[in-house]
Amino acid sequence: MENRLSELEGVIKYRLEHQYAELGAQLYISELNAWRSLFYRLRLVGQIPEKYGGLGFGNISRRLVPGEQGFLISGTQTGHLPVLNKQHFALITSASPEANAIQSRGISQPSSEALTHASVYRQPPSICAVVHVHCTELWLHSDRLALAYTSENVPYGTPEMARAVARLFDSGRLQHAGIFSMLGHEDGIVAFGRTLCEASQLLIEQFAKAIAIEQNQARL
Repeated sequence: MENRLSELEGVIKYRLEHQYAELGAQLYISELNAWRSLFYRLRLVGQIPEKYGGLGFGNISRRLVPGEQGFLISGTQTGHLPVLNKQHFALITSASPEANAIQSRGISQPSSEALTHASVYRQPPSICAVVHVHCTELWLHSDRLALAYTSENVPYGTPEMARAVARLFDSGRLQHAGIFSMLGHEDGIVAFGRTLCEASQLLIEQFAKAIAIEQNQARL
């Protein structure tokens, strides 16, 4: 087991109890991996030397059983890989945003955004997938797209972010829109839904709208 706490972007910031062990053969990653690979090709997930100090960014997860808190998430320090395999995912077995703590197992440790994913899964039990990407176009045009957002004063992967996400749900702003911006996390966007397909399609749809805004601005 190992506990780590860091203020660096792309590095785990919560208290982590991690068991290094192979994930069970019954855990299927094919759909999760396919969507993650698509976002990698779109450069919404990955690791680009000239961005964010060369650190990896973005992650994806799915709930294992509807209504339960356990979920599978892409691991930390895997952004440079175009395709992942089972050793690159972590299974979250327990998460407490209030205590800033996560318990997990797998060959890889969980993503730095696992606490934010956990806070989303605490909301309506119908949510079974969360996608976190870095998309400059969406982030910059959050207001014009009428996206909900967390404050620029709220750092990612912290209990403060978990509370901010809960407030967004309580406000009703996410009742009919499964996407929000994290203004305190450069280019950070989170989409969620009942399925990976639903969350991912919503993200791509909003991405297209942001591109249209930029194209219209260029014509002026």
